[in-house]
Amino acid sequence: MLSSPDVMACSRTCSRILGLSLGTTALFAAGANLVLLFPNWDVTYLLRGLIGRHAMLGSGLWGGGLMMLTSLLSSSLAFLGALICFITSGVALKDGPFCMFDVSSFNQTQAWKYGYPFQDLHNRNYLYDHSLWNSVCLEPSKAVIWHVAFFSILLCISLLQILLVVIHFINSFLGLFCSLCEK
Repeated sequence: MLSSPDVMACSRTCSRILGLSLGTTALFAAGANLVLLFPNWDVTYLLRGLIGRHAMLGSGLWGGGLMMLTSLLSSSLAFLGALICFITSGVALKDGPFCMFDVSSFNQTQAWKYGYPFQDLHNRNYLYDHSLWNSVCLEPSKAVIWHVAFFSILLCISLLQILLVVIHFINSFLGLFCSLCEK
């Protein structure tokens, strides 16, 4: 059976590992969100205001990044940031990418516009129908792949962060409880 000092040492070691893990995932989340602002590594889409609202929201930067790095001050703030990043990424994957598409298939006129073309496809899910990936979005090229890849990364990172924050909270609680018992 572990003695109280052994539990405290284990708690401190766990805290160090969790802190390093949270810091690393925060940097990756911020990086993934930054990449979403530059489709195909092209700054012109950002300069022309042709970036989707989910990427512009920047939940990976401030939710999964900045708020996660401040988790040392408040685990609840870190949890909230990770949860917001998780929800935003899930909604972004559901809505599909912001891209230029041909609206003639919707209203019988030859016109292109920027928007969320996959929101109007009620009978098909673009995530499973890969034939839509290169046929619907005209610009930026590979918009669907870019969107799916980086919002999936944000979704996974934020889920991992949620789990790490919960473990961190439990570890902190046990560390506090054990230190009270030691006295």
